[in-house]
Amino acid sequence: MLVLEDVHVYYGAIHALKGISLQVNQGEIVTLIGSNGAGKSTSLKTISGLLRPKQGKISFNGEDLSKIPPQKIVAKGISQVPEGRRIFANMTVSENLDMGAYLRKDKSGIKQDVERVFELFPRLKERKSQVAGTLSGGEQQMLAMGRALMSRPQLLLLDEPSMGLAPILVKQIFTIIQEINAQGTTILLVEQNAHMALSIANRAYVLETGKIALGGQAQDLAASEDVRKAYLGG
Repeated sequence: MLVLEDVHVYYGAIHALKGISLQVNQGEIVTLIGSNGAGKSTSLKTISGLLRPKQGKISFNGEDLSKIPPQKIVAKGISQVPEGRRIFANMTVSENLDMGAYLRKDKSGIKQDVERVFELFPRLKERKSQVAGTLSGGEQQMLAMGRALMSRPQLLLLDEPSMGLAPILVKQIFTIIQEINAQGTTILLVEQNAHMALSIANRAYVLETGKIALGGQAQDLAASEDVRKAYLGG
């Protein structure tokens, strides 16, 4: 479904991604783990079209994405939940969800998807008329995920969904990620909580200073002594 081949990305003179290659197959949860500054968020921004690779190729369902603008990448079926949520703070919950469906014209389908989001996140239904900036951190994360789902993505990119959340909410968010995947959405997850990410993923890649250091089945990486020492605190 998604293939990155030898992708190099620069921020000015800084070589942020140094030839990464990875693959996400339809129906999978794939996670990218690594320390701060390893290039995880840069990878997602490059897939979304917010950054351009200087070298290499990104293809989605066989089509080269490297020169396509971000809004057209969304229309092709890729949606991103950005790090830090980036909800529209002055709009209500319902208005934020409407913004997620901005590129769509099918009113009945949009209505169905709002109901689907409310089934996944009942808390949002209770707060649908509330201004989004007044929601708790966990509720804002739910809203950011719900908004991304409103474009009916084939592939959902999640950037640090557990950041800043209490452990009980982290567990809840990860359960919902599995539910979204079970309903047919493929997921590429960037996450600092490597333990949680590896526990729900099919496959994983370890990023170190802009390079893929390891890749394989998530359970194998979770059992690897090197990965445990570096990322799982043991």
